[in-house]
Amino acid sequence: MTEKHILIQGGGRGLGLALVGRVLTDHTTVVTATARDPESSADLVALRDSYGDRLALQPLDITDESSIEAARVAAAQRHPRLDLMITCAGLLHDEARGIRPEKKLSELDPNHLATSFTVNAIGPALMIKHFHDLMTHGDRAVIASISARIGSISDNGTGGWYGYRASKAAQNQFTRTAAIELARRSKNLICVGLHPGTVDTGLSKPFQKRLPEGQLQRPDQAAKHLLGVIAGLTPDDTGLLFDWAGQPIAP
Repeated sequence: MTEKHILIQGGGRGLGLALVGRVLTDHTTVVTATARDPESSADLVALRDSYGDRLALQPLDITDESSIEAARVAAAQRHPRLDLMITCAGLLHDEARGIRPEKKLSELDPNHLATSFTVNAIGPALMIKHFHDLMTHGDRAVIASISARIGSISDNGTGGWYGYRASKAAQNQFTRTAAIELARRSKNLICVGLHPGTVDTGLSKPFQKRLPEGQLQRPDQAAKHLLGVIAGLTPDDTGLLFDWAGQPIAP
């Protein structure tokens, strides 16, 4: 089977949308792009209009396991296997709910912490739970969860950002633990976390002013870098976290 099936969760905007656009340029692939309401993304709909049946849009809410299950069923009906799954879920701030990076202990809110863990850690873990069986086909396959260097405990030298740091650390542990289990089922299934750097999206927008010159990447640049890293992965890399340049990040 030469046709490859790629699924990108969170493909309605930002980095996820850029990834969808880039993988569609490979004419040997069919792509499933998910979002909470994909039909409301004019850019996704425009891509579907351009690429026709090669792009399917599927509703998926990363905070709702039944939604993830339904998306898995739809993906399997479309194509019997997956070769690459990229989960782009990420929550750093939500002004509507009063969620923002905590600078000190007094700002910790248990409800906000729970929300961060639901989106940043539990959601990506549930994606692996429900989609991995489509990827244990024996051929090379990659599960990539967009993570962050800030989730590295050993790299934490400044403190702050409690919820985001802790939830991304939890995500990295889920990735590592799943990689160990899945390697027993398929030696060619690679499960990794990826740090995209600082990308010019809504997630980073309030925190871009102090960035050094040249550090901010456009979504299409970040997508190109990450897909390059994915292309170079081997089974020996499973369970690790890599940055956008392909360098491993210590846990």
